[in-house]
Amino acid sequence: MWARNLLFAGVCLGGLAALVAGLSPLHRRPSRETESPRPRPAEFASAVDRLNASLGDVRQREKLAPAPRAPVQAIARRLSLALMGTIPSLAEIRELEAQPDESVVAWWFDHLWADRRASDYLAERLARAYVGTQDGPFLIYRRRRFVSWLADELHANRPYDQLVTQLIATDGLWTSKPATNFITVTAMPDQERGPDPNLLAARVARAFLGVRLDCAECHDHPFQPWKQEQFQALAGFFACTHNSLRGIREIAGPIEVENSATATPVSVIPAVPFAEDCLPSTGPLRERLARWVTSAENSAFARATANRAWALLFGRPLVEPIDDIPVEGVPPALAILADDFVEHGYDLRRLLALIAASDAFQCDSRSAAEVNVAEDCAETLEQTTNDWTTFPLTRLRPEQVVGSLLQSASLPTLDHQSHIILRFGRAIGQAEFIKHYGDSGEDEFAPQAATIPQRLLLMNGQLVYDKTKDNLINNAATQIAALASSDEKAVEIAYLACLTRRPSAAESRHFAAKLADSRGTERRQRMQDLYWALVNSTEFSWNH
Repeated sequence: MWARNLLFAGVCLGGLAALVAGLSPLHRRPSRETESPRPRPAEFASAVDRLNASLGDVRQREKLAPAPRAPVQAIARRLSLALMGTIPSLAEIRELEAQPDESVVAWWFDHLWADRRASDYLAERLARAYVGTQDGPFLIYRRRRFVSWLADELHANRPYDQLVTQLIATDGLWTSKPATNFITVTAMPDQERGPDPNLLAARVARAFLGVRLDCAECHDHPFQPWKQEQFQALAGFFACTHNSLRGIREIAGPIEVENSATATPVSVIPAVPFAEDCLPSTGPLRERLARWVTSAENSAFARATANRAWALLFGRPLVEPIDDIPVEGVPPALAILADDFVEHGYDLRRLLALIAASDAFQCDSRSAAEVNVAEDCAETLEQTTNDWTTFPLTRLRPEQVVGSLLQSASLPTLDHQSHIILRFGRAIGQAEFIKHYGDSGEDEFAPQAATIPQRLLLMNGQLVYDKTKDNLINNAATQIAALASSDEKAVEIAYLACLTRRPSAAESRHFAAKLADSRGTERRQRMQDLYWALVNSTEFSWNH
């Protein structure tokens, strides 16, 4: 009996030790092989040159001097925030700084794209344009299933025209055919109403064509050429789409849509508002519409996609508003990106890589005149800078703020290899933080001013306290205080972990002096104060 009890105790202690080791940030995971960036073909560099030249022509015409190239750590931070919604970890920064200068940005882009966090994050961002942020009808809509499917498609780098075709034209159940959630989210079963043709037409026009055709839903548009009949004709492609026990199906019947002004049905002939020659004459209605939307001859589709990709990386679109792009007269840079997108098979990965390789993305957020980036004037810069001579300052989105906060508190990378309990705790903390911080909803590229509750949440919130308090196992601040070889090194690591840069000489001297001659609890408290100051700085909450 005693032997079995001893064996049981040994197993329990061993399991506990393994759990602590797995949870501890001091536990080192096996190092990953550092791969070289995927070779870029020669024509990729040529496309980058054309993009840079198009933006350079604007600067030359306006006699504007471009900003110098940003430090590589700043470029890496921008890419990480854009593709994964978080800042790089200290471990990733060490990997980054080990790369050759000539290929470091390309390596970092490939590193991020291969990480499942990127497809998960981009799927959530794109889903906002496709299905909104609301829960939708519970019985026939599964948003989480939809986002998960979308992440799988992005991770596989499915050609974007094929992805959009699935959204528009797929039949079946919303569980086994997740793309149909694009359709079912518009239904209102509690009112015995199926998929809404008007709402679907508006979503297609805005998300995939960059056109606010729904502004003509009730009457002809007063300032643009869109007519109410054009909107109703586009909605007609969804008029025969119904939901049944077998899921989404297109059935024969009258092609009628609701006149939003009179709330009465009106018969329509499905038609498109422009590029009529691209519309197939035969086939199911939604399949015809999908083939028209994604046609290589329909320039609106590629331009809208390129504009959204630009917005994802910069925090603001090349043409504003993002869903109101002129059919004619777009900036040359947007036309170059759109043409390249079509020529290379609607490769979203290439499109994002092309933008990330541009001078506009890699330039500093400060001009040669050293623009003051204090928060009061940063608000003005966010609203007025549109010449791309500097990287535009934009306020971080809620999930980017909390993602950066959580990562800054961990020296290793928080990713899909992290312990399940860490990932579970992160998900709970992130959801709770966003709930109180506030979500911008579908209109995610509209300028957002900081609110007093947001500032208070960062200054006094429970999550900030938990992630900076004295805790050797879970918090980077305590580990740095205990393990850094010098005061200056402690300050440097804290800056890298929180702001993805090294401190200036003045910053290093100031904070090293605060840590000098401190030991034990006092030293950990001072490091906690430094961490609190860094995550509450303006720099932490802005992309730059």
